[in-house]
Amino acid sequence: LAQFLSGAEKEYEATVRFGYATETGDLTGTPLAPVGDITDLMTRDDSEYEAAMSALRGEIEQVPPMYSAKKVQGRKLYELARRGEQVERKAVRVRIREFEITYDEMGTWLRRNNGTCDLSVRVVCSAGTYIRVLAEDLGARLGAGAHLAALRRTRAGEFGIAQAVTLENLAARVEACDDAADALNGLLITPDAALPEMPFVHLTDESARRARHGAAVCVSLARDSDSPSRHWREGERVRMRDAAGNLIAVGVYDAARASLQPRVMLDAGDEK
Repeated sequence: LAQFLSGAEKEYEATVRFGYATETGDLTGTPLAPVGDITDLMTRDDSEYEAAMSALRGEIEQVPPMYSAKKVQGRKLYELARRGEQVERKAVRVRIREFEITYDEMGTWLRRNNGTCDLSVRVVCSAGTYIRVLAEDLGARLGAGAHLAALRRTRAGEFGIAQAVTLENLAARVEACDDAADALNGLLITPDAALPEMPFVHLTDESARRARHGAAVCVSLARDSDSPSRHWREGERVRMRDAAGNLIAVGVYDAARASLQPRVMLDAGDEK
């Protein structure tokens, strides 16, 4: 099901460091210039920061950085970059739904001993967005070199970090429980729950049998669904559940035949 999750909206907490840009756009890269004078940056009116961030919200275009896993003519950009090569990259359209400064008890800015300063931000964006490019662009609009100093993903699609369990806590829970299955109770997410935004349909026993064999199922024979098939788009992916509500496949809607063709099989049942 990972193929259906990778395109989900993402949310991040990030730290943008002002003072210099780097070769990679993040903390690991070689500085492109000495630390610049950013004395006035922390004394500007809030409206200047809002104007710079507002210009980067909505539908924008980003040029993928050379130090990225994106492929150009079958070659990963970072492999070319490590050999000192530069290639032309096409801009990619992304959506920045939210981009804002985050505040804590210390205020907004953190001044560092080396003359740089950090700004904490929150970003909600479409899949494929490069936050380090966003950091560089923010610096450019504020007239200062900048790079991404820290990044933490706090949400992917419907799943927030509050739902996550660390490996350490998981190990402690298993050790404290006699039955490993009991230790996992309440922690595992079902395949069906992993796709909350995808429409679904409940199949009759006969339709479920056909689906388990990979055969197309006429939607009119389905027991019920969360939305009438007439609202589904041609080629739309639909969760196919059996009568008990278990996810058995993800199908593709064929509008001309009013049917669902299973594409990803999850449950073959007890049939051979």
